[in-house]
Amino acid sequence: MVDVVPSLDELLRFHGDAEASRGLVDLAVNVRSAPMPAWLAEPIVASLAELARYPDQASALDAVAARHGRPASEVLLTAGASQAFTLVAQAFARARHPVVVHPQFTEPEAALRAVGLRPDRIVLDAADGFRLDPAAVPNTADLVMIGNPTNPTSVAHPAEAVAALARPGRLIVVDEAFADTIPGEPTSLAGRRDLPGLVVIRSLTKTWGLAGLRVGYLMAEATTINELTGQQPLWPVSSPALAAMAACVQPLAVAAADEIAYGIAADRDHLLRALADVPSVELPAESSSSFVLLHLPDGARVRADLRERGFAVRRGDTFPGLGADWLRAAVRDTACSDAFVAALRDCVTT
Repeated sequence: MVDVVPSLDELLRFHGDAEASRGLVDLAVNVRSAPMPAWLAEPIVASLAELARYPDQASALDAVAARHGRPASEVLLTAGASQAFTLVAQAFARARHPVVVHPQFTEPEAALRAVGLRPDRIVLDAADGFRLDPAAVPNTADLVMIGNPTNPTSVAHPAEAVAALARPGRLIVVDEAFADTIPGEPTSLAGRRDLPGLVVIRSLTKTWGLAGLRVGYLMAEATTINELTGQQPLWPVSSPALAAMAACVQPLAVAAADEIAYGIAADRDHLLRALADVPSVELPAESSSSFVLLHLPDGARVRADLRERGFAVRRGDTFPGLGADWLRAAVRDTACSDAFVAALRDCVTT
């Protein structure tokens, strides 16, 4: 049998759900799976009675705008964050020097490549904790994409470091899909209206377990929103997704998300302490989100052995700047993390 080598585009389109086979403990997908609260479930269920009508975005749009202190003209609702990356790529396919800061979620680069762009890569250094140096981005870059906090490294760049990338004539696209996993969202630029060319992309999928509903939005200057809107089809967001969106940006939900973020931080600290005692496992990044990045010898073999022991983790070799010896694991409750670390210890010592 001849091994088929995946193309670059295929690697960029690989995502954690491909790892999460039924019957395995899913540490490959960073989506919270707790029961849905009534304040979220009820409007989603109620929206099903209105499916004969075309979706009306007005209420959800106003709610998202109010959540971030922006006029509605600076908000675009999308079918998940992934659609937002596609819209940006389509609207700004004229970019002369696009740059993607890696390692990060690969969908932004995949979207750029799909419209014929070949972005340069700024690969952050593991030896430096994957920290961003704004000076590493060339002055000629007119489209910059970066995650914050970053998937898969779990690094949260200081808000001022990301803001330093903004300048006239440049579009800076910040993926904040995991911003609400950090208490108080201190690194978020969602409320900044003074930075030229800033586009902030948000997702409500992770904290509220809505991956199957596709719920996201972006914020930018009104002129940028107009360009992006021109790339969207009619009625791009379903009525149930709009109902979920409006619910998840209410003050009650924002406060609840912050409580969840504190719980994630405690569970992550527990996991990190346990991992620190596993031989050969390195934790070069300062983890800040709902997942951690591990470096260990023979990572591909360890990942396969973990599957045999019932755990799915995310491979690292599809992320530019990483390789097969990198694995990403979601933060779960302490009992789950203890079981995972015990299995990992077996894998690296046998």
